[in-house]
Amino acid sequence: MTVSYASTRGDAPELDFADVLLTGLAADGGLYCPVEVPPLPPLDGCDTYAEVAARVIWPYIEGSTGSTAAYALSVDEFAAMVRAAYDGFRHPDVCPVVELGDNHFLLDLTTGPTLAFKDIALQLVGRLLDHELARRGERVVVISATSGDTGSAAIEALAGRDSLDAVVLHPYGRVSDVQRRQMTTVTASNIHNLAVEGTFDDCQDLVKTAFADHTITGRQPAAVNSINWARVVAQIVYYVTGAGAVAPDGGPVSFSVPTGNFGNVLSGWYAKRMGLAVDQLIVASNRNDVLTRFLDTGRLEARAVEPSLSPSMDIQISSNFERLLWEASGRDGAAVADLIAEFRARGRAVVPDGWVESIRAEFTGTRVSDDETLDEIARVHDELGFLIDPHTAVGFVAARRLRRDPAVPMITLATADPAKFPDAVERATGVRPPLPPFLSELFDRREHYEVVGNDAAAIAAAIARRLRGSSPAPSGQ
Repeated sequence: MTVSYASTRGDAPELDFADVLLTGLAADGGLYCPVEVPPLPPLDGCDTYAEVAARVIWPYIEGSTGSTAAYALSVDEFAAMVRAAYDGFRHPDVCPVVELGDNHFLLDLTTGPTLAFKDIALQLVGRLLDHELARRGERVVVISATSGDTGSAAIEALAGRDSLDAVVLHPYGRVSDVQRRQMTTVTASNIHNLAVEGTFDDCQDLVKTAFADHTITGRQPAAVNSINWARVVAQIVYYVTGAGAVAPDGGPVSFSVPTGNFGNVLSGWYAKRMGLAVDQLIVASNRNDVLTRFLDTGRLEARAVEPSLSPSMDIQISSNFERLLWEASGRDGAAVADLIAEFRARGRAVVPDGWVESIRAEFTGTRVSDDETLDEIARVHDELGFLIDPHTAVGFVAARRLRRDPAVPMITLATADPAKFPDAVERATGVRPPLPPFLSELFDRREHYEVVGNDAAAIAAAIARRLRGSSPAPSGQ
């Protein structure tokens, strides 16, 4: 059976996986979701993370040819692609689980090449894109917005690939120095970094504008941030392996997830839809708490983005939440389109009571202040003897605050290495976490990026210059 995908706004053609991979946003501005969610397959005989990943993801891909491709990806080709994606991770388990005591566990998602959870999906998505474009004989521009970690993970996955150029927009001055340099010191000719004078939400809006107006990139763009379904489905896997590690008998497990754009915790919800025994899904927010406020009030309300110690979560418009609204509405695309239009026009929208209650039945949420974040980093260092980054600290606080049943294992997702946020970690503990040896020269490398205005015309002009090979001199030196 081939899974088909529908737009959350109900006015775009259904596609299969191969076309969804390259399309990103639907023609009506919506996000693609699977029409049918397959059950978890048997995992007997799976000894490695890659083997689990190949088996869990395959039902979403099987039989997909795309509208222009001549053949479907075979299961053996896909399994080889998955193995290659995870060969370079620094831990043999890819996403190891650490026991913390009191039936609380850490799921370490930071062992990839850029030290953040985005690597786990993007190392695979980059290979899927390259394969699909090669078999179609096409070349695309990938355009992506990042609040810090997606950009470096995307660049690491896409640098040097012959079938694409990658344009990454980050909010100028609103990512950590390590995050920025992981993006801007890459010298591959197909990588183009633009620092936008605005917030992550502004960057995300510019990306969505590029999908609606192809003159910005000069052609139909592709996406690798979490508006692309492939990102979401690849992240389902570590919920499955994490649960299997702490509850091998298949019993219930809870997860606390540091959350900004909602894609990560949404993957946990899809794992539950597939049959994983999930008791709680905790949405852990910083001061930019649009999701927690929704769970408290039932209203969507965007406020000004406030810089925090956990900048990858400094988001007030969580794009992936639209996927959940679509499901909560009974897949009423027209109703979702109207609600999103109201939210974008007014900055707020009242969600129907029935939708709210169905979402509250699946998620709980809380906000964590910067002071609480620093206190938690210090506590973990003092009591457990290791360092965590600010985003993971937010997840730890939320796990303790909202946990319902101590008998159910609680897994907090570690989403970034503390070395990516050394100032905050040192402020909390007095210890400055070092970069791993392979990044030890990061601050000696020359940066390459262009600062651009928060304007579609400015972005279009910058992209045109770069794709013509006439980029300006490096900025930020």
